[in-house]
Amino acid sequence: MVSNVMAQKVVIYCSSSSTIPARYNKGAEEVIAGLCGKGYGIVSGGSFRGTMGVVSDTVVRCGGYHKGVLPRFMKPLVYDSLSETVWTETMADRKEEMRRDTIAAIALPGGTGTLDELIETQVLKKLGRYHGRVIVLNLDGFFNPFFALLDHYVASGMLTPEDRNLIESFDSPQDLLASF
Repeated sequence: MVSNVMAQKVVIYCSSSSTIPARYNKGAEEVIAGLCGKGYGIVSGGSFRGTMGVVSDTVVRCGGYHKGVLPRFMKPLVYDSLSETVWTETMADRKEEMRRDTIAAIALPGGTGTLDELIETQVLKKLGRYHGRVIVLNLDGFFNPFFALLDHYVASGMLTPEDRNLIESFDSPQDLLASF
């Protein structure tokens, strides 16, 4: 476990909802504990709500480094034990700062905010503006409808197979962690 700022960092996209099934939060705990155990720093949305709070609690429990990035209007939602807090003016600035200097972006099961972050990161990778890996934890097939949509885009010529394959998918936290 490492708590210094020099560690390689991974950005985590996840839900702020407190009403998601517990298995998704359990998967988040496993991924974060595993990454911290391998010495990676974690970057997230920095909130105490939902899976973001689970991510934050797990990093603290593991003694890892955790950078939280929030727009100023979300100040009441900040997790109080972050290693570093970065404030932005907009959600767009937040997404850019979250990705900064990361070697991978991992989307855990989440809502439309998570989907927005995932798609933007995939597009930036396609355009050569993000150089890390783009990964989803497809726990219990959560992202299967998303992949079906991407396959539809490929079939209709709107997306190349190479660009569709920029997103790596793992069905379990163990398989995901084994790829690091």
